[in-house]
Amino acid sequence: MRKKSFQVRKRSKPVKVDANRSAEEAVRELQRIRPSNDDYREQSLRIHGLICAKCAREFDESNRRLLTVHHRDGDHHNNPPDGSNWENLCVYCHEDEHSRGRLGNYLGGDDG
Repeated sequence: MRKKSFQVRKRSKPVKVDANRSAEEAVRELQRIRPSNDDYREQSLRIHGLICAKCAREFDESNRRLLTVHHRDGDHHNNPPDGSNWENLCVYCHEDEHSRGRLGNYLGGDDG
């Protein structure tokens, strides 16, 4: 049986809203609580380079936005600093990777 590539996300704790706080203060607080996804993306690009792990297409600064980070275990919260849960995939290969499970379920008659 094939392991599902996605895991159910755990609900995060609600953020308390203070009506007396400015928008800038609220944004700073949210950034402190939850770091930006760009942090692990940039780290993965440094570790693994500007190349798609699936099709081997090479990227440079002008088109690096087309290179994404795929979490091998499907858990977007599992971001080890050594990059062992990441692989850089171009947007086309990343879409292909995530659509394979759905296609298999469809062809296998699984409604879920």
